[in-house]
Amino acid sequence: MNVSAPTTMVDANGLRFPVVDCGAGPPILLLHGFPNSRHLWRHQIPVLAAAGFRVIAPDLRGFGDAPKPQATDAYQLPTLLQDVIGILDTLDVDRPHIIGHDWGAAVAWRIVAYYPHRVGRFMSLSVGHPENSGWETLRQRELFWYHLYFQFAGVAEEWLSHDNWTGLRIWTRGQGDLDSAISALARPGALTAALNWYRALSKPRPVSVDTPALPPISCPVLGIWSDGDVFISEAAVKNSVEKLPGAAWQYERITGAGHWLMLDKPDTLNHLAIEFLSGQLASGSPQVSVRR
Repeated sequence: MNVSAPTTMVDANGLRFPVVDCGAGPPILLLHGFPNSRHLWRHQIPVLAAAGFRVIAPDLRGFGDAPKPQATDAYQLPTLLQDVIGILDTLDVDRPHIIGHDWGAAVAWRIVAYYPHRVGRFMSLSVGHPENSGWETLRQRELFWYHLYFQFAGVAEEWLSHDNWTGLRIWTRGQGDLDSAISALARPGALTAALNWYRALSKPRPVSVDTPALPPISCPVLGIWSDGDVFISEAAVKNSVEKLPGAAWQYERITGAGHWLMLDKPDTLNHLAIEFLSGQLASGSPQVSVRR
């Protein structure tokens, strides 16, 4: 299946988004992260559709073929949430399952919290509940060095793109969907638009600034972390159990994969997705279940 060409263009929240929409059955919404696009899910879309699901994979604003507002404020969380809800509304999708990765998972955590009536089950790849203690460890702060570096407008763009994108290749350790990402990021204004996610959502703030706690999450959630992830520690995913009822949280560790586990271990991830989203993965499984 060629996911390079969108199945449809969807009007939502004042913008027009390219979306892959294929298959029939219970809907699954796939949300990618930085620096990717719907192309990231090319190993999942045909398998999930063949398993009896309707699969919906948009390019999120600032990425791929989606619109790329240049203002940092255009990437605030309420706006991003309305993009996703608007896409679902336009497609007449009421209560999809969601699989989110990286920034797509960060957005999805808020959707399941603020719009519980709009979600069936949720698979979070590489990113745990936003308020779990794993995010506050020294190890995670060290891994997130680039969140601070990406705040420097112009400087980050130049470092990532110079000399045939050497900086991006170094930062990713050569992993991920690099060819597709570079092709999209090389367009005028695209790299700044993608980095605006960090500038809007990860801007440093004093520890004394309180942020409202997320509403309780009640839908079943499966968190998945891969042992080769160089950006996010296991604790930042596994410790989500602190914020979720035991019956709602399950955790799996995939070995031998990096941050982009959907590319490194597609068969393992696809099997887990079909099991969990079909309700076949037994609830109350051990806190750490290892998949190879």
